[in-house]
Amino acid sequence: MVADSTQRIARLTPLDAFLASFQSRVAAVMPRRTPLSQALGAVLAEDVQPPQCPPHPIALRDGFAVAAAEIADAGPYAPVPLGLTACRVDVGGALPSGTDAVVPLDAIILRGERAEAIAPVAPGEGILPPGGDAAPATALRRAGERLRALDLAVMAATGIADVTIRSPRLALARASAARTPVLNAVQVTLSRCAATAGCMVRESSSLAEALSEGQCDAVIGIGGTGSGRRDDAVQELARRGRLEAHGIAICPGETAALGFVGNRPVLLVPGRLDAALAVWLLIGRQLMAKLAAGGIDDVPIVTVLRRKVTSTIGMTELIPVSRSGGMAEPRGSGYLSLTALARSDGWILVPAKSEGFAAGSEVAINQWP
Repeated sequence: MVADSTQRIARLTPLDAFLASFQSRVAAVMPRRTPLSQALGAVLAEDVQPPQCPPHPIALRDGFAVAAAEIADAGPYAPVPLGLTACRVDVGGALPSGTDAVVPLDAIILRGERAEAIAPVAPGEGILPPGGDAAPATALRRAGERLRALDLAVMAATGIADVTIRSPRLALARASAARTPVLNAVQVTLSRCAATAGCMVRESSSLAEALSEGQCDAVIGIGGTGSGRRDDAVQELARRGRLEAHGIAICPGETAALGFVGNRPVLLVPGRLDAALAVWLLIGRQLMAKLAAGGIDDVPIVTVLRRKVTSTIGMTELIPVSRSGGMAEPRGSGYLSLTALARSDGWILVPAKSEGFAAGSEVAINQWP
């Protein structure tokens, strides 16, 4: 008689309990200093305090730098010659000492070597004062916030060259040596998602290698989480570490598993694209955010559901939807086909306590990675 070594799911763990199983046990990674050019998507470990920018008054327009009081009475019929302190300036140029405004070129008449103002300006008009762009007293971004492309541009413009971040080191590996288009797509997608979330991703040659990797902060294994004859990722994790849960009450993605090797969390995701995406969106990015001491930056779009969505009580379900005519159209449930994913514009979440949403209900559409 042959012993049955099939890995099985004894029960489905509710999503909230699954998340709580690592939220209380996973600590943030150590901060490190990194060049600004390598910090996109990373979570700040400390506030970013800029230098005073600009350090001195600069022109906000092309024209003539003047002392505003000297041309206070200027008008079209009573031009006022510019004083000795006045001079031509370009946008971004420093204002000479003794000037406090910039007269636009169309308010100046040139008569040979002499320039005359035909309109007054107020003190401070057409200039950016010291600290007008940024000042040390006001942080550009706070610790715990994720760095966007806009943030990097602003910081670079102030002269900041590097920042202090928390960037989890993630080992990503397949549970088997199989090379299928779907598994390839899952690996590329998760690698890209993790990098966008500010992780340093290292792709290991096998799950065993990733679980033995001492220089990573977390592991994500792909595939081998079901009860197939070649599925053994969960058993591999149990042999090398500690299995916390196998089976989660989400759809798709119910065969996901979580455990630890030492203090390092290990998330095992199914090898289907729809299931892997669901596990990443509902669990994986929460785990990475915890390691980085950050949060999730979803900005959902609220719209109305065109037709009803049904779900099973106790299951948290991710539903792809498309948007047309100002309404959301469900594209599938349960197994999400590649076509359903491609034709969708985002996803909605049906909580475990809900049986679904009626047609006409307001729903929050989240963007795909």
